Amino acid sequence: MTGTGPGVDAGTTPGTGPGDDAGTDPVTPGAGDPAKWRRLSRRMLVIHPFQELVRSAPALIGLLVAGSTQDDGGHLWSLAALGVMLVLGTLRWFTTTYRVTPQYVQVRKGLLRRKVLTAPRDRIRTVDVTSNVLHRVLGLARVEIGTGRSDRKDGGALKLDALHATEVERLRDELLHRRPAASGTITSGASTAPATGRAVPSGTDARESFPASETELAALRPAWIRFGPFTLSGLVTVGVLAGFVSRIAGEGNVDLLSIGPVRQVADWFGRGALWLQIAGSVAVLAVFVAIASTLGYVLAFWRFRLTRTAGGTLHVTRGLITTRATTLEERRLRGVELSEPLLLRAASGARVIAVATGLRVGRGAQRGGSMLLPPAPRAEAQAVAARVLGTAGPLTAELTPHGPAALRRRFTRALAFCGGVTAALLALWYWAGLPAWAWQAALALTVVALPIAADRYKSLGHTVAEGHLVTRWGSIVRRHVALKHEGIIGWNLRRSFFQRRAGLATLTATTAAGRQGYGVWDVDLAEALRLADQGIPGLLTPFLVSGAEGR
Repeated sequence: MTGTGPGVDAGTTPGTGPGDDAGTDPVTPGAGDPAKWRRLSRRMLVIHPFQELVRSAPALIGLLVAGSTQDDGGHLWSLAALGVMLVLGTLRWFTTTYRVTPQYVQVRKGLLRRKVLTAPRDRIRTVDVTSNVLHRVLGLARVEIGTGRSDRKDGGALKLDALHATEVERLRDELLHRRPAASGTITSGASTAPATGRAVPSGTDARESFPASETELAALRPAWIRFGPFTLSGLVTVGVLAGFVSRIAGEGNVDLLSIGPVRQVADWFGRGALWLQIAGSVAVLAVFVAIASTLGYVLAFWRFRLTRTAGGTLHVTRGLITTRATTLEERRLRGVELSEPLLLRAASGARVIAVATGLRVGRGAQRGGSMLLPPAPRAEAQAVAARVLGTAGPLTAELTPHGPAALRRRFTRALAFCGGVTAALLALWYWAGLPAWAWQAALALTVVALPIAADRYKSLGHTVAEGHLVTRWGSIVRRHVALKHEGIIGWNLRRSFFQRRAGLATLTATTAAGRQGYGVWDVDLAEALRLADQGIPGLLTPFLVSGAEGR
């Protein structure tokens, strides 16, 4: 994704000013002049102001509350702020244009600071389509075009918010399958199908109008909802709600403890013993998190469906209120990952994540678009991963366990850290008067660390099966990865001081996909070299020979 430099002014392109094609719904890419700048759907004049109001809601509510305690002038400031938000939302539509050429997809936006975002079409990896309630009512969809940088904080993805739903389907098919778009114009009334010539009514889903040959790989079953509480995604929801309430209270200068019910609950907790306060708080939090996690699961994954199209793509659709569709080219797929967070693993559940170029998981698999299956029974996750890979061998192959040295290393690290912290806190309690609960908590943490260390060792394993490097590691989140040898671009062999003394090494397969590197942890050095040679024969030989000559 690139932006224009100082010498390129998005507003000076001859004959393609922002006024061109104003007020019309977008047309099919390739129709007419492909270099013409086009506007987003006019219906966004309704959505953009609403989005600005929602984004500024805490500040507006704070102004309204503060104004109600003052004279009439406070309400005027509230109305003025509301008007500013509406104007800013409207200006977003007037200052945003886009175009699709045979080489690029470009978006031009900004009022005071104009910029052009450019995505070369041969670098496009994914196309995400999302529609919230307002988008769906108005027949619109938001498009996010990923080029492999969509997980970066600088907003690397190119976004079109929003286009007509029928246009979005055509655009996604053209960008991912590299096919020229059909001639014809998408209007607010009807469109003509290039292959059949039949009319498509406004608001009709394009997947129904232009059916593709699809093979269903997975679909949500209501019984899977039971895994919702074990995802702990509700912690984020509780945190967001707490932050929202706190911000509103701060903006409006409201003391929450002055509210009757809140004060009564605080007084009731204050009268109890400390252990009772802690236990009650944990219980209440657990109930809220479980409920929020279950609701979040339903909202995010209802109507989930994973399909394989005849064009060589994997297509994921999901969502109850806000729908999302992600399309991934299979030629970008380098493997799959079975992800098992601790609580989900205790419930015999797992998720499936794609290891694909252009789809990093730095923002999380769900947000980054790499999740191929939501939390589901582990047997189902394994079956879906096998369907995606086209073979079950790498996922069912018996893993080679790591030796006793790796087991000792797990316990040594756990005891050294937790035991050291406990000893330090105990010394501070004895000589400096530190509260006793500090070293007691550290001691309890040491006891908990021992079974975690044993589980970390039990999770370790590796093998080579059917052209895949298979590795497994982790306890809090156990990951089981099958990585194609053709997706490995190099090896990183790392040995710390303690690993050298134990005869161990960590072998990391570097790749352009997924997490950019997948490790075989604390494995015997000879076994690490054997794995590397099986994956890319002869790659490490010059280095090993040079090392032998140096000795």
